[in-house]
Amino acid sequence: MLSAFRNRNKACDTGNLKIRDDDHTPGHESLGRDEEDDYIDDSEIDELFQHQIPMVGEGDHRIFIVHPDVKWGSRKQYLTTANLMMAEAVGLVNTLHNWSVIDKIILSTKTPEKKMIFGKGNFQTLTERIRRTPGVTAVFVNVERLSPKEFEEAWGVKVFDRYSVVLHIFRCNARTKEAKLQVSLAEIPLLRSRLRNEVANLDQQGGGSRYIMGSGETLMEVQQRVLQERELKICSALQHLRRKRHLLRSQRKNRDFPIISVMGYTNCGKTTLIKALTGDAALQPRDQLFATLDVTVHAGTLPSHMTVLYVDTIGFLSQLPHRLIDSFSATLDDVTHSDLIVHVRDISHPETVNQKENVLNVLRNLQIPDRLLSSIVEVHNKIDLVDSYEPSEPNSLPISALRGQGLEELKIVVEEAIMRSTGKQALTLPVDLSSSQLSWLYKEATVQEVDVNPDEGSAVVKVIISAAAYGRYRKMFLGS
Repeated sequence: MLSAFRNRNKACDTGNLKIRDDDHTPGHESLGRDEEDDYIDDSEIDELFQHQIPMVGEGDHRIFIVHPDVKWGSRKQYLTTANLMMAEAVGLVNTLHNWSVIDKIILSTKTPEKKMIFGKGNFQTLTERIRRTPGVTAVFVNVERLSPKEFEEAWGVKVFDRYSVVLHIFRCNARTKEAKLQVSLAEIPLLRSRLRNEVANLDQQGGGSRYIMGSGETLMEVQQRVLQERELKICSALQHLRRKRHLLRSQRKNRDFPIISVMGYTNCGKTTLIKALTGDAALQPRDQLFATLDVTVHAGTLPSHMTVLYVDTIGFLSQLPHRLIDSFSATLDDVTHSDLIVHVRDISHPETVNQKENVLNVLRNLQIPDRLLSSIVEVHNKIDLVDSYEPSEPNSLPISALRGQGLEELKIVVEEAIMRSTGKQALTLPVDLSSSQLSWLYKEATVQEVDVNPDEGSAVVKVIISAAAYGRYRKMFLGS
């Protein structure tokens, strides 16, 4: 990796950085085109993305999974079991192409906070088990973060934690410029950790602290500077994206479309639900963890004919470091500006209660406004996979997004919640057909019904309209 950095100083140039996004898919709102002199082109993003770090899981891997079972203390998971957490770890590995689980073990620990996680006896037992398992190319220790150096020396193979495995899944699924930049930012801590380990190895050989000829810097200082410059460049690019997202949100608000963020644990069926609610053929749900990395916006219609925008968001996962979530904060900013959150739960999953708590904890950590947290619409998805489903929680809505069950009831509940959160009101208005009142209402409000009286040249119109729009209507047509 150190030699790779030496050849990439040019890619770390922190000159003027600009963003352009040319992507546009029908039914999908993406970042719009900027002026020609305001962009970072594909080759520069690919340089940041493809060459920033040797692939965490490059090539095929046959994985030995180790799950530390914490028996007590602050790190014990009380809403789940070791077997279920192991099953999720297996699911993460199986998400990756050319990765497979060759063996796995659940091993108890009383010292999860220690560098080596396990006591001497259990660690020795684990080491012997790994060494006598044929074909192992890497070990996945199912914890948030660890320092892999000592583990790799003991076991003689690559060692991954949840951060690095999930980050590799993100990297494999990143398609847009924004996703690639956010993944690149999330990789910086891994790069710093690797750099420290490699320089420590050089120090043992007497070369890590030597000055580079003519530079006045040690090798460690040069690499740290290169990393800092790269991080600043990525952050600058993401700041441009934040400003563009702010512009998009302003445009949506000006058009008075209510915004509904659809959130949930990864692979709970968010994209499938949005496709069912909107009929957007461009959406292609996949039965895969973290299939969605980008926020996309899709228009749908409620029973009152009101147009709303559904925001498809990245899924959550338990035991993820805040730094990984922070890297995607530019994307998740959209959630804080929503009018409503729909929380989708996979009610067929054995860990559905634990998954709910993880999602709510992430939302709290994102500092979502109380008005949104207190009005969440909770959806129990995949009821078709549950024998004799009985609702266990009040106000939850049972649905099957795949089979279309319960969707009309969900739309009604969503509409009522939107009316409350946006201050929209249902009104019946007399309209003079010789004026532009009716066309104005079609443009600025949601017209539900028009009852025309041709003899009098008038109509009675039922509308859903915001307080601001109704104020403009009164001023323009009623003189008040």
